[in-house]
Amino acid sequence: MKKSGCALLVLFLALCASLFFNLLLMAWVGAGRAEGMAVRRMQPPLQEVIVEEGRPGAGKIAVIPVQGIIHTDIAGEWGTSMVDEIKTALRLALEDDEVKAVVLAVNSPGGEVTASDILYHEVRRVQRVKPVVVAMSSLGASGAYYIACGADWIVANETTFTGSIGVIIQSLNYEGLFDKVGLDAVVFKSGKFKDMLSGARPMTPDEEAYVQGMVTQVYDRFLGIVSRARDLPAENLFNTVADGRILTGLDAMDAGLIDQLGYIEDAYDRARDMARAPEAGIVRYQSGLNLQRLLRWLGAESVSKVEVQLGGAPQFRLQPGQAYLLPEFYAW
Repeated sequence: MKKSGCALLVLFLALCASLFFNLLLMAWVGAGRAEGMAVRRMQPPLQEVIVEEGRPGAGKIAVIPVQGIIHTDIAGEWGTSMVDEIKTALRLALEDDEVKAVVLAVNSPGGEVTASDILYHEVRRVQRVKPVVVAMSSLGASGAYYIACGADWIVANETTFTGSIGVIIQSLNYEGLFDKVGLDAVVFKSGKFKDMLSGARPMTPDEEAYVQGMVTQVYDRFLGIVSRARDLPAENLFNTVADGRILTGLDAMDAGLIDQLGYIEDAYDRARDMARAPEAGIVRYQSGLNLQRLLRWLGAESVSKVEVQLGGAPQFRLQPGQAYLLPEFYAW
């Protein structure tokens, strides 16, 4: 009886597992059919989904999403880091002879300085060979605008938040808290700047000048990129819209920071025009179903987590000492 009971239990669990994976597969296939989109497998973990059919042989416009905080440590839509995923997509688009132009679908407040610079460099690699058009949605600010400066053309909605040309480094000072609880930091260091962002003590004037110098150096690079991309004098930018302020798409158009007000469909049309491929189809690169992502999702679902938020805190916490291209309201 015990053996038969165990066998039945094993068969039941196997049946449940089979049903679970079949349901996932049916949902995945059904979603593609529901959207009326054909799917073509590419280099893992990407798929090519048809958004708009084109004339056979007329080529295609590849749409690549740039979504969320730009950060090398955050797993993106396809399971690896956001930067690696977008680099992979850009290189696939560059190497595919059928791809006549690229549209970056941007909805991001920015992020890390180096991550943004890496993606700017990758966009420039494509832009030297094929037209690149940026389509901004709700957000295309700071580091996202940095990346957009590598493109040939920028489209934004009138209500898009963009600009925020600036650099921020943040640290916490908890010296007063230490005093209240009777704690003191004991530090042995090899040079006077080794613990310059320590929160256990106030910064010295030399440290403040040094950190401000680093921020200014990165800002000057950002400013130079914007100046060259938009053909606007750096001095004029510095004295006006390049002071960290956020602009609506309408104001950004008036300031010369974008090329066109419109929607993503307008970006598609512009990409077709620039590529001289008026009948090209539109394809979107997206993630496919893979075991790594499935296991990661199952693992995340199995973790019991309680999180309490007071007020409307941003979803991303700036790390002390890290330089960011982000609006001020993300600095917490």
